[in-house]
Parts: sequence; structure tokens; C-alpha cells
Amino acid sequence: MRIAGISNTNSLYGKIASGKRIQTAADDAAGLAISNKLKRNQNGLDVGASNIKDGIGAANIKDGALGSMQDSLQRIRELSLKASNGLYGDDEKQMIQKEVDQLLHGIQYTATATQFNEMKLLDGSMADMEIASNPDGTGIKIQMENLSLKGLGLEGYNVTGNFDLGAIDAAMKKINDARSSTGASTNALEHAYNYNTGASYNLLSSRSRIEDLDIPKAVSEQQKSKLLGDYRMGMLRKKMQNDTLITRMFGSM
Repeated sequence: MRIAGISNTNSLYGKIASGKRIQTAADDAAGLAISNKLKRNQNGLDVGASNIKDGIGAANIKDGALGSMQDSLQRIRELSLKASNGLYGDDEKQMIQKEVDQLLHGIQYTATATQFNEMKLLDGSMADMEIASNPDGTGIKIQMENLSLKGLGLEGYNVTGNFDLGAIDAAMKKINDARSSTGASTNALEHAYNYNTGASYNLLSSRSRIEDLDIPKAVSEQQKSKLLGDYRMGMLRKKMQNDTLITRMFGSM
């Protein structure tokens, strides 16, 4: 025989132990469906936030490398101006070129060696990087440029002969544009991260209001259910005892 009070008590025990009001669809089918939808959206926002953190890391690495390249180009421009001075002869210009060559080598190395997760960020070998910041997989792009010496138009740059200072200015503009683009992407990613984390928290709060159990109320109901179950069990025992007694009385006649 199934005792309703005992069944209800066991169900309440499980809910109290888990702290959840909804454990199966039978508890609240509509609430469970809404909660699952909220959970899916929350998980998408959380994954997006994680992706954004990686994207910000890649953007920061890129910007740091661009800053180094910018400094090198500024120094090359200073040396180029010095080499254009008519007071310097070939020997002096050769000495200046040695430093220029070192700086150009550093720029090329930075362009080919700057990586995030084994992806090169500055040599033009990869397409724009899209960071999946949204639950639907869309997101924010980080522009990828070719900032090698070839991409900057500085292959074979030499101050010992005729040279175009405008080539340095054009290269510096490319670096400045790349830094501006990267900075804009970083700002957008940081904004998206703040949105995702805030929205995820709000969804968690909404799920909690739907799923979580009112513990004091549940404990009170559990105690009432237990008392009712104990009472019914006692009445059942009493009835069985009475039935047994009657059977014995009539059986002995």
C-alpha cells in the first residue's frame, strides 16, 4: 500500500537536499522549459566572455608589438634625416645604415614572430580574427595586416644613396592605423565582456528565482507531511490490530 504522506516527504527530502524546487518536468514543466532556455543563453554568454578574454589577450600582444615597431620606425626616420645632411660622407652614412639595418631586422622579426596560440598576427598570413563574443557565434573582428618589411614598403631601404623619406612616413601611418584599429577592437571587446558578464549574472538570478527552493517553507511542508504520514501509518496499524483482534474473537467461537 502506498502512503501519500511518505511519498510527499521523500520528494521534499530530495528537494531540500538539492536546494532545487524543480527536479523533474512533473514538478513544473513550464518553469523547467524556461529555466533550460535561460541556462542555454547563460552558457552562451559565459563562453563568449571566455572568448573575449582570449581576444583581448591577442589584441594586447599585437598592440605591444606595434608599439615596438613604431619606436623603431621613428628611430629610422631620425637616422634618415641625419643621413640626408650634406655634412656626412659615405663612411658616416654606412655607419648610419648599419643601425638602420638592425632596426629593419627587428621590425621584420617582430612581424614574423608575434603570435597568439601559434597564429601570426602581423605578417599578413591570416585573415581578420573574429572573436565569437555572442551566444549565436557572431562577434567582433580584430583586423590582421601585413606589417612585414614588404607590407610596409621598406624592403631594401637604404640611406647611403637616394632614398625616399616618404616611405618611412607611409610605413609609420600603416602602423598608426593598425594601432588605432586594434585599440578600437580592444575597447569593443572590453565593452562586450562587461555586457556578457552582467547579462549572465542576471540570467543566473532569473534561473534561481524559478528553480531554487524556498527552504523554510519546504522544511515546514516536510514536517507537516511527515506528521501526516506518521498519523496515517498509526491509524493503519491500529486498524490492522483491530482486524486481527476481531478475527481472533470470531475465530474462537
